[in-house]
Amino acid sequence: MFPLPNKLTADLTPEELKLLEEIRRTKQRLLKEIQELENEISNVNTELEGMDQYVGKQGDSNTQTKLNKGRKQFNMDPQKGIDFLIAEGLLKHTPEEVAGFLHKGEGLNKTAIGDYLGGRDEFNIKVLEAFVSLHQFNDMILVQALREFLWSFRLPGEAQKIDRMMECFAKGYCESNKGVFESTDTCYVLSFSIIMLNTSLHNQCVKDKPSLDRFISMNRGINDGKDLPHALLSSLYESIKKEPFKIPEDDGNDLTHTFFNPDREGWLMKQGGRVRSWKRRWFILTDNCLYYFEYTQDKEPRGIIPLENLDVREVEDKGKPHSFELFAADGRDVIKACKTDTDGRVVEGRHQIYRMSAGTAEDKLDWIKAIKASISRDPFYDMLCARKKKASKQ
Repeated sequence: MFPLPNKLTADLTPEELKLLEEIRRTKQRLLKEIQELENEISNVNTELEGMDQYVGKQGDSNTQTKLNKGRKQFNMDPQKGIDFLIAEGLLKHTPEEVAGFLHKGEGLNKTAIGDYLGGRDEFNIKVLEAFVSLHQFNDMILVQALREFLWSFRLPGEAQKIDRMMECFAKGYCESNKGVFESTDTCYVLSFSIIMLNTSLHNQCVKDKPSLDRFISMNRGINDGKDLPHALLSSLYESIKKEPFKIPEDDGNDLTHTFFNPDREGWLMKQGGRVRSWKRRWFILTDNCLYYFEYTQDKEPRGIIPLENLDVREVEDKGKPHSFELFAADGRDVIKACKTDTDGRVVEGRHQIYRMSAGTAEDKLDWIKAIKASISRDPFYDMLCARKKKASKQ
């Protein structure tokens, strides 16, 4: 604030000078208040941006949870899984969109993929055609294309499904490699011949292994009445003899998909049952169960604790801070659970409680909150327990 020149203030009365000074102070105060308001507005805007980001993350999390649920449904029932994903707006109801989802295959059972692709409905057939078109067969010899195609799913056991799938493959291969065969029928027959050759050469139960001459003889006249080049058939034979097809294993019982996108996971210390020692275990919370592993890369858990009719509470433990434990909410003596014994056998757990210790107080509270949200309660079980107690008193 610059003072007024003396010439301007010289003509002012004492009252006017006092009033002028008051105006100056008021102006200073108002400028300060304006600055404070601007700072508050800036803070509010920052908080609103943070809330928007949080809501966005929550939305992403909800979407991922639904996507994970759809994948699991697909692995149990492919049609229901696709219907669920479409109904939730996670997939468009177009053959191209569904084919892309299956081709990516993230978290999907390859047997279930093969089952869906082999469906006879018009939409399934269009999905199969779009699925084949996603494979880049250009300039590939037939056996290479077959290797890629048969690795992307597991062939179903039904002959009609296999027929539809191999016919679609032959059409797709011929469109990508024009002039190699006279017709798609040639490609279709030869593809089956290669699959049969793979089985005969590498199945230990087949004692009479076909020779190159026999393979060539089996495929005489399949190219619209003409023979295929000897060099082509020879290269196909040698390729299969040297390296068999890698057929995807039926992973229907693989727990890997169960642990995809869990509710919570992390390291906790776990107290033993009979021997009260503490061991570090990797815990995964998903599908209303708590799984624990010795190492993060283990595919099979060391133990499984279903969270039905259980509860969780904080506990004080002199040796381990940040402890909490699972206990039976209905007063049972033993928690229903299972674990892998030292010799690899799965045995029933005999814990009355499961006590764990987190790394920090915050981590402990987060685990307790997540477990509480995952606990399920079976009212019929509660009724049965009440009836048993009543019967034991009579």
